Amino acid sequence: MKRLAGFIVVLIVIAGAAAGWLYLGVSRPYKGYEAAEQFVDIPPGAGPSSIARRLADAHVVRDVNSFRLAVWLSRQGRRLQAGEYRFDRPVSAREVVEKIARGDVYVLPITFREGLTIKQMAEVFESKGFGPAASFVRASKNADLVRALDPDAQDLEGYLFPDTYSLPRKATADQLVARMVTSFEKALTPDIREQASARGLGLRQLVTLASIVEKETGNPAERPLVAAVYANRLKIGMGLQCDPTVIYALDRAGRYNGNLTREDLHFDSPYNTYRYAGLPPGPIASPGRASLEAAVRPADVPYIYFVSRNDGSHAFATTLDEHNRNVQQFQRQYFIDKRRMGY
Repeated sequence: MKRLAGFIVVLIVIAGAAAGWLYLGVSRPYKGYEAAEQFVDIPPGAGPSSIARRLADAHVVRDVNSFRLAVWLSRQGRRLQAGEYRFDRPVSAREVVEKIARGDVYVLPITFREGLTIKQMAEVFESKGFGPAASFVRASKNADLVRALDPDAQDLEGYLFPDTYSLPRKATADQLVARMVTSFEKALTPDIREQASARGLGLRQLVTLASIVEKETGNPAERPLVAAVYANRLKIGMGLQCDPTVIYALDRAGRYNGNLTREDLHFDSPYNTYRYAGLPPGPIASPGRASLEAAVRPADVPYIYFVSRNDGSHAFATTLDEHNRNVQQFQRQYFIDKRRMGY
């Protein structure tokens, strides 16, 4: 009887030691891959056993059993999330489980600032390594994404909301473009739509006006003032005479070289607001939320002119005489003084 009792004690000790060894094993950091980093893609619907095999094959965990034990100990088997995960240091099986349960998938940020065109966004897309610019341009031709908002849209110019997006490494241009349209729809709040309707602006007109405001000034305080200038001009039937619309027209035609000349102002395009009255046929860039707000809430001022002060701000005027004085001071005299000083 004593021998049996002793044998049972030995078994208990061995079992305890084994359990302790296993417990410590799932808590011990491990890195079995040689590269500086390792990526593991977990597909939707994958269970703990399938995930364990992928991790073991990638040498992120020692073996299948260590991961499965870590899952069992954590009680998070139902919380494991799909996605691509990046590992770049030794980690324990328990840490791997926690990472996947959190859904800490690997993503890369891509930022589109306000006022970019589709062409410029495509260049950003390519520069960040997500794919060729041409793929972004193609995805941006899917006007069906905004058909309910703008039945006349031929592409998504103006409807790709400028923001920072976090993307998986293998994200496609189509996926990104769809997200950008969704973000635009969220930015276009019911209040903005109501204000636009109250001002007699259809959605396409609103976004077009907001895109012009976006291109004309980067100064937040000036956006409502710039919007007021164009709203006032539209009200009295005065040509918008907006340089960015001409630049957009020239760029679409492959004729813009970075300099806008007097001759360019005669370029025949419906986007040329020096030749054609009213708003151009569509947006000339992607406006941000502040420019959308300014377009529906322009400042209550009588200005119909403005000119750059060459410091990021503008001088506004109500009369042509006042505007001409501003042009003389902030443009002609400014450049005369620069030439005189040798700049």
